[in-house]
Amino acid sequence: MLSRLINYLKACWCQSSERYVHSGSDTAGRQDGLLWYKDSGQHLLGEFSMAVVQANNLLEDQSQVESGSLSLLDSGPYGTFVGVYDGHGGPETSRYINNHLFQHLKRFTSEQEAMSVDVIRKAFQATEEGFLSIVTKQWPMNPQMAAVGSCCLVGVICGGTLYIANLGDSRAVLGRLVKATGEVLAIQLSTEHNVSIESVRQELHSLHPDDSQIVVLKHNVWRVRGLIQISRSIGDVYLKKPEFNREPLYAKFRLREPFTRPILSAEPSISVHEVQPHDQFLIFASDGLWEHLSNQEAVDIVQNHPHNGSARRLVKAALQEAAKKREMRYSDLKKIDRGVRRHFHDDITVIVVFLDSWLVSRASSLKGPTLSIRGGGVNLPAKTLAPCPTAT
Repeated sequence: MLSRLINYLKACWCQSSERYVHSGSDTAGRQDGLLWYKDSGQHLLGEFSMAVVQANNLLEDQSQVESGSLSLLDSGPYGTFVGVYDGHGGPETSRYINNHLFQHLKRFTSEQEAMSVDVIRKAFQATEEGFLSIVTKQWPMNPQMAAVGSCCLVGVICGGTLYIANLGDSRAVLGRLVKATGEVLAIQLSTEHNVSIESVRQELHSLHPDDSQIVVLKHNVWRVRGLIQISRSIGDVYLKKPEFNREPLYAKFRLREPFTRPILSAEPSISVHEVQPHDQFLIFASDGLWEHLSNQEAVDIVQNHPHNGSARRLVKAALQEAAKKREMRYSDLKKIDRGVRRHFHDDITVIVVFLDSWLVSRASSLKGPTLSIRGGGVNLPAKTLAPCPTAT
């Protein structure tokens, strides 16, 4: 009870702001080779943990945790925002989302004076439109920007309500305690949009009944028009606007037959959940984690260890599995540099958000702490960066 009281007082009175910089202090996270991590921090409703491991030449994953006011008004509402943005073809779209989506959400929350599904949907739409304007302006100088995109997973906890919004194949999983058995079960909260899932392929076929090539099995992998595995994203303008699917875009991205309606969508799947007293924690992660760990495996790792370092522990478990699949030692995998590392695993981002039921039950009266932190790779020393790769 004393620790809960301390957490409550921290949430009410602590007015701190954490901005991402590389340092030896865990205040803003630590860097260990290609791994960035923040083992423990305090958000409005409990603790959190973050970790990012880079595999690409340029980190394509971006992420953030924001806690405090979710609007531009001092009156709130207050809560916690979590974002995981898994880019592809380059880092530009995921970086853009990291810089703009939460600001759009705060603006629409201010206008409606409340958090809602409509606010989140409008924030996604404004982010998509903003990135489209960037692509349009840069088309004469940098047409390949039209082939850069990003998955987008968002969680918002506000007033005891949890909103999950998703584009692409990142995933949010809840760890829920079953009191009768003492087990903590994994419950997937996000809807994924990857054409490896039969229902997603069926959705595309129903939306494009005249296109027999809307989904193609290529090298034993299902892809939209033989190009991309996800059906919804921010960016990827070359598959949404036909005017960007032409020269001087690289030939490998150009479709042989023109399209009249968008092939990909930026409409997020949004679900709403009331946080229950037995809801223990949430795991938000890019698909790089879920390629190697099941939902229940990830939940078990978090549940069976101290809160401190939870995200880093999940990343390590995924890397150990990646090494095992390639019949190599984990210690040897860690020695492989960015770029080459991508042949063994993807960029991986993990955010674990713990839910203190005592704080959640008092969510409507909490107004702090103010927190803003972004995942690693944003300010890597110049020598660790490579020229921006061509979209692939």
